[in-house]
Amino acid sequence: MAHKVFIDGEAGTTGLQIRERLAPRRDIELVQLVPARRKDPEARREALAEAQVAILCLPDAAAKEAVALAEGLEVRFIDASTAHRVADGWAFGFPELTAGAREAIATARHVSNPGCYSTGAIALAAPLVAAGLVAPDEIASINAVSGYTGGGKELIAEMEIEGAPAHFVYALGQGHKHLPEIIKHSKLTRRPVFAPSVGQFAQGMVVQIPLQLQGRKLSDLRDALARHYEGARFVKVVEPVARVIPTVLNDTNEMHLSVHGSDENGCAVLVAVLDNLGKGASGAAVQNLNLMIGADEGAGL
Repeated sequence: MAHKVFIDGEAGTTGLQIRERLAPRRDIELVQLVPARRKDPEARREALAEAQVAILCLPDAAAKEAVALAEGLEVRFIDASTAHRVADGWAFGFPELTAGAREAIATARHVSNPGCYSTGAIALAAPLVAAGLVAPDEIASINAVSGYTGGGKELIAEMEIEGAPAHFVYALGQGHKHLPEIIKHSKLTRRPVFAPSVGQFAQGMVVQIPLQLQGRKLSDLRDALARHYEGARFVKVVEPVARVIPTVLNDTNEMHLSVHGSDENGCAVLVAVLDNLGKGASGAAVQNLNLMIGADEGAGL
């Protein structure tokens, strides 16, 4: 019997990609609303009542509204917005993060998808903090570049017109919405400095964390990451390359981690490459859905 899934916000960038991954599957039946009723609270509650799992691809306020609309219903949620990523009672939807993460996601009623930047940053930082190779209060910085699809329809329209910028850096006031989840799920106690940017390409992402080695070795950092993700299906520790290209994993749910730098010079750069709409959004949502319904973790991916 097929599992009924409602994508609330299926017309957006993330929602469309989730729908594309789920539509061909015989174990999934999509609950859909006609376009004219997609913002109608009564219609949304009817869809939530019919679905076993709802995937929220909405602005934060609308995601909170969807959860409120489902009061008294048995539907389970995957929220791709920022609204619940540090909220109590919500499992963090990063299956590779800890030993118990998969089970927590599989049994949760409420699952919050990580953000795209934070997926890369947490993937790099959390295992090293856990291994004692990065102190929770270390002075850290995070630099990243994303494809413009991460900014939604308005940014897509802005970047696809003639004369659009080749690249821009933004959110330098240190209030980016991904910072709270990076801090919480990496187990950091000191706020890192975060400098995100957008490039003139649709999909793809590179996240970098520079470190002063201060007695650490590149091999220690790499080995700790490799141990943490040993056997992981979608997260791989790879050898460093001369040029890191943000688009190499586009249209996949994979993430590649690497350690660059020089023991002699005392500096390292931790690097994560992923598709901001894959492992950074839609792919991660489908991976979490698979765990919640007892399907193969890689189904549709």
